[in-house]
Amino acid sequence: MDQKVRKYVQDQHMIEKTDKVLAGVSGGADSICLLFVLLDLQKELGFELRAVHVNHQIRGEDADSDQEYVETVCKEQGVDLVVYKEDVPKYAEKHKLTEEEAGREVRRSAFLRQMELWGGTKIALAHHRNDNVETLIFHLCRGTGLAGLAGIAPADGPWIHPLLCVDRKEIESYLEKRGISYCTDETNLDIRYTRNRIRQKILPYLEQYINRESVQHMARTMEEMTGVKAYVEREVERYAGECVAEISGGVMLKEEAYRQVPEELRNYVLQLVLCRRAGRKKDLQAVHIEALAELFDRQTGRMLYLPYGMTARRCYEGIRLTSSNGSAEAEENHCAEEEEPGKLYRMRVFEYHPEEETFPEKVYTKWFDYDIINNTVEIRHRQPGDYITINEAGGTQKLKQYFVNEKIPQEVRDHIWLVADGHHILWVVGYRQNQIYQITDRTKHVLEITFYGGKKNGRDSESNDS
Repeated sequence: MDQKVRKYVQDQHMIEKTDKVLAGVSGGADSICLLFVLLDLQKELGFELRAVHVNHQIRGEDADSDQEYVETVCKEQGVDLVVYKEDVPKYAEKHKLTEEEAGREVRRSAFLRQMELWGGTKIALAHHRNDNVETLIFHLCRGTGLAGLAGIAPADGPWIHPLLCVDRKEIESYLEKRGISYCTDETNLDIRYTRNRIRQKILPYLEQYINRESVQHMARTMEEMTGVKAYVEREVERYAGECVAEISGGVMLKEEAYRQVPEELRNYVLQLVLCRRAGRKKDLQAVHIEALAELFDRQTGRMLYLPYGMTARRCYEGIRLTSSNGSAEAEENHCAEEEEPGKLYRMRVFEYHPEEETFPEKVYTKWFDYDIINNTVEIRHRQPGDYITINEAGGTQKLKQYFVNEKIPQEVRDHIWLVADGHHILWVVGYRQNQIYQITDRTKHVLEITFYGGKKNGRDSESNDS
């Protein structure tokens, strides 16, 4: 295995003699294997090596035991070790994340912090071939593009994965032959976690009943997709350069140049532009890209509010994309289109996980099945032809008749805010939510809309929602 990893590191240009490499070491088989592989490579290449351990404080004494074990191993091997402690459950609760997501954020932050303090150049993680396949399956099931099909990159900026060329069995065999012990994290057996379900249930089934070489075949496919991804990224970079012009406070997406981009690459171009403007990829989802693309076909003056305080406005030349840094909305994962100025409401779109999400009864916050919405959601007042679905059987009623039945005064009706899908009303704000758009077990994406309280939202206090 040593030779395989050495060749892989060299072929991918992961580590040079002048590098200062941080190794993430949890104490498990994978990270302990990584540490010893790097120690062997260090003798040959001469780079500097330091280990980082993150104690998540999830498993109590077991977590402390893992930390002590890593401290012992690093001391015996003469490796400098930095330990970070973070109460991940509290972090998850504070930031409204799952423990899996919180753990990843905490680890990433610790690695980057130590790299900055130490002057490190590379961060080595212990992901291997099985992890990569798990990632592929996860992406496929949750929805993905080309990047997701390529899996974990061998090297991405400072992040490197020297063990990506070997599988779990090879790692265990390596440790057994060298007589190296490791810790066992029982949470890796807990199938409440998505990746564990893939690891414990799906991959063994594929290998037993579909093809015993399933992992190897999928790994090779991801290697091929990595090459395709690199080519597409070069083309997207080229087209983005032609489509984007710098303007005061942001950029202009030039419509004439955008229309010249091959249709298959347009969303990739828009994604690149948004990511560069936001300075990150997190929370920029397909729904945001699609909404931005649709704006090219809307009339001049229409606006789209995007995550991280970005605003897109349709203009004669194309789309003006600007940012409002430092606003309260800047960190919201929302995507809203409106014509009225001001902070009347907030929207966000997110993936639906039934086991993680609950939707309490609230007067001015409602949740909708985003996947069945046909048009761009509008926040407006009533128009001729508006109607609402009034029961689960699909019965409809003209909005005018609904107002009459609810005994809403004539002088109030023109001032009530509506959430509309074309002429189909999703929500009469402060009064009634459409039955058809409610969350079901088939829902994949949720649209959350919050109106800021007060009379301007339709009603002062309690609702008779049904």
